[in-house]
Amino acid sequence: AQQGRVREKTYGKQKIYFADQEQLPAASDAELRGLDGEIAALSTKVQALRQSCRQMEAELKDLNSSMTTPEMAREMEELRKDCASYTEKLERIKSATNHVTPEEKERVCSQQKLYCKEWRRRKRMATELLEAILEGYPKSKKQFFEEVGIETDEDHNVTLPAAV
Repeated sequence: AQQGRVREKTYGKQKIYFADQEQLPAASDAELRGLDGEIAALSTKVQALRQSCRQMEAELKDLNSSMTTPEMAREMEELRKDCASYTEKLERIKSATNHVTPEEKERVCSQQKLYCKEWRRRKRMATELLEAILEGYPKSKKQFFEEVGIETDEDHNVTLPAAV
């Protein structure tokens, strides 16, 4: 700093030292244009390298996410075992002799519809009757059901099947 090569600036309690640029030779316009051209060429090269790096990283990510040959072989073996077990199960089902005939299935379905229809009808009748009794009853519906000993479908989490 005393020889004049380095300058000193004081900001409060801090001191900053930097090179004195007045002692450096001034660059000519030709040199500056040459340096600008070199900077532009190097910037283009850096951009190309970054692009190449991004492509390689993407390819590496794809390769890392894909299965290796041994993993693929294990997966194929597991799928073959699953396929064989499903085929065996299908054969057992086909060879079973206790199939339900379409007539029997239709008969059971019609019976279920009939029973559900009757269930709904009886539930509606009971609800209407209980509502009529509760009109003149001084206590709540819940207290009445407890006194009489009525258990509802809702008490046992039972729901009517959907009408088909």
